[in-house]
Amino acid sequence: MSSDSLQQQQPVHPAQRRTTLLLRWSTWIIVGCLVALTPASVQGQYAAGDPEVLGGELAGPGEYLDLDWYLAQGGELGPSEPWSLQLLPEGIIYKPYLASTKESRLAATIVSTTKQGTNWDATLGGRIGLARLGTENEVLPEGWQLDVEGSAQVRLNLSENVDVQSVDFRAGLPLTYGVGPHRMKFAYYHLSAHIGDEYLFANPGTPRQNFARDALVLGYARYFSPEFRAYGEMGWAFYSIESEPWEFQFGVDYSPSMATGFQGSPFFGVNGHLRQELDYSGTLSVQAGWAWRGDETGHLLRAGLQYYNGASSQFAFYRRFEEQIGFGLWYDY
Repeated sequence: MSSDSLQQQQPVHPAQRRTTLLLRWSTWIIVGCLVALTPASVQGQYAAGDPEVLGGELAGPGEYLDLDWYLAQGGELGPSEPWSLQLLPEGIIYKPYLASTKESRLAATIVSTTKQGTNWDATLGGRIGLARLGTENEVLPEGWQLDVEGSAQVRLNLSENVDVQSVDFRAGLPLTYGVGPHRMKFAYYHLSAHIGDEYLFANPGTPRQNFARDALVLGYARYFSPEFRAYGEMGWAFYSIESEPWEFQFGVDYSPSMATGFQGSPFFGVNGHLRQELDYSGTLSVQAGWAWRGDETGHLLRAGLQYYNGASSQFAFYRRFEEQIGFGLWYDY
């Protein structure tokens, strides 16, 4: 067992206990604030099926949420769909970050990397809703939602007989809330990184770096239009090997908010990811191209170019610098 692993198994330092208590109290405060933000229509002030005049607009049963309207009102809700409890709902309240390479989704990218040749980076997984107390809108739903996510993020070396270099496994449970232009997330995730046997056979003597982390995440995103959002999040690992506790992520996304048909629409995303084990440096990822939003499901398919600069996106090699340029396909539920 490595010295790093032994260090991680030592008793928890008092400062870490204080941090745990701080995060716990912060979580309860945030949950209380979110409950206070619950729309009045959900609290029973507006009976479903009874038309009401709100902000000068007539709201009748079955009317949809006009995002442009409530953005113009500073985020206050206008005519809104009624809330209901739904099992396995369509749509995601807090959508995955477009340009992040560590989100759970279906993806395949062919990238040219410095000193590593041409790689095929594939992500096999996704994120779905388990339950929602909120609206039934598939594209921009509101309310509370519990999701589950999971993926295997594998790298194949196309320059070396398509050998498996490494794979990162990720699984998590995000609890999300959305109202008006605001989206919030409290999540748990596990991530572990593994070097492929074929890579070890081809590179004898390579030390195994059993990178792993179990982390809690607080995130916030704001839509400035139905297509454009900015976001930021902080993560703290309560258990880690090789990794250090803190990480920060931020960026912007632009993608079609409504069904596009076959013609599609442009998209772009920029993501920054800072990590404590890298002395708070990290990675920059930029994606741009064309996107298609589903007619009934709201699922998003993208095709485009990717530029990546920083520590390897495969965490088994997290101290290796990479610059990537390539083409990818990405699919989000």
